[in-house]
Amino acid sequence: MANIAYYRVSTHDQSIEAQRHSLARESPSGQFDEEFRDEGVSGAVPAAQRQGFSQLLAYIRKGDVLHVYSVDRLGRDALDVQSTVRRLLDKGVEINVHGLGRIGRGVGELILAVLAQVADMERVRISERTAAGRDKAREALNATGKTHKGKTSLGRPYGRVAGKFVEPADIVRWRVKNDASISVTAKFWELSESTVKRYCVIHSEGLEKKM
Repeated sequence: MANIAYYRVSTHDQSIEAQRHSLARESPSGQFDEEFRDEGVSGAVPAAQRQGFSQLLAYIRKGDVLHVYSVDRLGRDALDVQSTVRRLLDKGVEINVHGLGRIGRGVGELILAVLAQVADMERVRISERTAAGRDKAREALNATGKTHKGKTSLGRPYGRVAGKFVEPADIVRWRVKNDASISVTAKFWELSESTVKRYCVIHSEGLEKKM
């Protein structure tokens, strides 16, 4: 029997060390026979499509124990988590979730399925709150020239005329229509020339075909 750990972090500036430290305390020997990781990999990617987890699936054997920090490390949503768990259980692998304990057939599997559903619902709520906040910020920006949090733009600076928010594509469309230079466009929309150049690279080709 081997004790195997799997870690995942969403960005490269995050560390797996906190997960490793927490999981090591639950391993009988305080360490693992093998470790797999996915760093800089979004939780939106299905478990089997992550390079590290795919290698884990190919390596792990009957009787092994897989240690993970949380339910969401096993899949991108509730269905993916359940599919991954069944695949591991069918191989004869036990799953140890930090703070929850070992998961097997029956009640343990049901508990994990419920937790996966809860985690999935929370991700949806976070996404909805983010979208609502973005809409609120855009409305405030259009009305006052600043977001509800006092910022002058959403993310990277966009153009403004009379304090009104304007999409980058509209700026490029204006430049094409008026045959304006980068510098003239930048001055008109109160942007830097580098910002206008970036907008043109992204949007110009499609807009010029339409006009």
